Amino acid sequence: MESNKRKMNSNVPTKQCQYGADCYRVNPVHFREYSHPHIENLLAKASSLKDVKIPDTLNINKSVFEEQLKIVSKLFPSLNSEANHNPEKKVKMDDSRPSPTPSNLSTASTSYAEPKASSSTSSSKNSTDVVFAESRASTSNVEPKAYSSTSTGKNSIDALFAERRARMQAAQREKPTPATVQPVAPQNVAQSTSISSNTGISLQQSLPRDINSYFPVVAPRGRMAEKLAAAAPYNFFLTTITASKPTHTEPLSITFQELLDASLGQLETSVQMNFMVDIGWLLAHYFFAGYENVPLLVLYGDETPELKMVSKKKPNVTAVKVDIKTPFGVHHTKMGLYGYKDGSMRIVISTANLYEDDWHNRTQGLWVSPRLPGVPEGSDTNYGESVTDFRANLLAYLEAYKLPQLQPWMARIRKTDFSDIKVCLVASVPGGHVNTPKGPLWGHPRLGHLLAQHAAPIDDTCPLVAQSSSIGSLGPSPESWVLAEIMASFRRDSAPVGIRRQPGFRMIYPSYSNVRQSHDGLLGGGCLPYVRNTHVKQEWLKDYLHQWCSRTRHRNKAMPHIKTYCRWSHRGLYWFLLTSANLSKSAWGVYNKTGRFEKPLRINSYEIGVLFLPKLMVDENFFPMDGNKKHPPFPMPYDVPIVPYAPEDTPFLMDYLTQ
Repeated sequence: MESNKRKMNSNVPTKQCQYGADCYRVNPVHFREYSHPHIENLLAKASSLKDVKIPDTLNINKSVFEEQLKIVSKLFPSLNSEANHNPEKKVKMDDSRPSPTPSNLSTASTSYAEPKASSSTSSSKNSTDVVFAESRASTSNVEPKAYSSTSTGKNSIDALFAERRARMQAAQREKPTPATVQPVAPQNVAQSTSISSNTGISLQQSLPRDINSYFPVVAPRGRMAEKLAAAAPYNFFLTTITASKPTHTEPLSITFQELLDASLGQLETSVQMNFMVDIGWLLAHYFFAGYENVPLLVLYGDETPELKMVSKKKPNVTAVKVDIKTPFGVHHTKMGLYGYKDGSMRIVISTANLYEDDWHNRTQGLWVSPRLPGVPEGSDTNYGESVTDFRANLLAYLEAYKLPQLQPWMARIRKTDFSDIKVCLVASVPGGHVNTPKGPLWGHPRLGHLLAQHAAPIDDTCPLVAQSSSIGSLGPSPESWVLAEIMASFRRDSAPVGIRRQPGFRMIYPSYSNVRQSHDGLLGGGCLPYVRNTHVKQEWLKDYLHQWCSRTRHRNKAMPHIKTYCRWSHRGLYWFLLTSANLSKSAWGVYNKTGRFEKPLRINSYEIGVLFLPKLMVDENFFPMDGNKKHPPFPMPYDVPIVPYAPEDTPFLMDYLTQ
């Protein structure tokens, strides 16, 4: 009955949203394109919006559902019975809840757990030329199979995350539209006007082209090359933190938009390799940089309908899901390849997924390569190789994908001069592995091999300091894997083999107190998918845990999604690894001790990182940590010395978000 009334009294779309009552979108474009009977029927039965009886059982958060009711009521006022009887009477929105402000946004609900996040959609009708919206807002994480124990818990987290998005979008809508805009180039208009009802990616056309109304922090244009030059020799950056204003102007903080800055080169083609990709958010960056029609290859691990269908909407975009046959493996690599019109290229390796929240209030790390020119015609095949063999190792890594879409890039890399790169590539690829004549290629044995070649002799009193955003199942005791395998590789240096004492082990992982005091409150722990079921099996780990402290870098309240490993003493930093790899067997590998005929090292996931070695970068035995006249200090992402947990502290567990 209500369904018939809904159809008779309104012009609601006939095509229903595929997510049904699970839909938590709050973008009007979506509701104009898709019908939501569970919402429309409620409005049809009520005399006014304020009389709508909200069901006690909802699949999404109540505040999000209220936002959806308002949107549908505004779009289709004829649904409302009172409006039908009194056509001239406008629907009055019941806004008893306080309007979102920056203060209550940060305390009420922000940040979430490596989700397939929805794009930050247009804040006003004339805020941007193209709005790539409608990406899903469901949650996932670094190692999804080890995360969600029940669907109920997952749904409750979805609701929290969706509420944050709704509040952020409401706040965006209240922002005034900036007066200064740039007109759209005529040739881009025709290609941006079509709207798809299949892909879930909406392209909404309007004249202004104002990046400030789309992204919360926008760096000045044209200065990234200068910033990169000033960051030498390390080229190590952290992402800008929205809620920490000092980071907006910090020389070693960058936004994703700066990676596309014209000062770095005129982009001809690019590859984005990642786990989670909000394609709307990513394409918005390319659009604002002026590269909306430039060829883009996206390799991803986490499937979304938008990624599957994006090439139908944007023919210049090719999206390929990386399938992994090994159990529990994910495509966790986070790397960008940028090819420029003059034949040069650049590589960026980071810890951030490609969606808004990973670049919002989370601490992420990036290494940005120098600009790498093409080799002269007729050069020897070995010409332009890095002192660290970076080019050969990168080619071996890309070859492991066995994807035809990567072949043109591999050909380009072979013709590129990598001699300015001074870092080592440390990667993991799924499968069983044995050593090669050049040593191990993947996982923790690869790191140990590089340390044995290039790391200066290190005093055994210097501990290994590990820091990651997730912790895997490490075994019932420290000796199960951490001390037996990880430390066996990570402790190595170039000193002659002999009797050595076992170095100490330290682990930086945010405590519950760290997360509670973060910019986003408890939701700041959404990027920390460590669960109680795993922790109770390895409570020995608490003896090794240390707080997240980053006051020096203005990121004490920005929870770390960055992953780092290093060793230092009072003399300086002996080596530093920035990587996508969390402390887990899937990421680093585990030796097979039982299978007689199986390859000894088993790795489940794709990972990639860069190793900073003083001998190769500055021709010293260690990097200065406080600076000296010769070299700048290494930009540590956290404060040193590190602070151990207090007896009452506990690591943050994802379960806190499901309770």
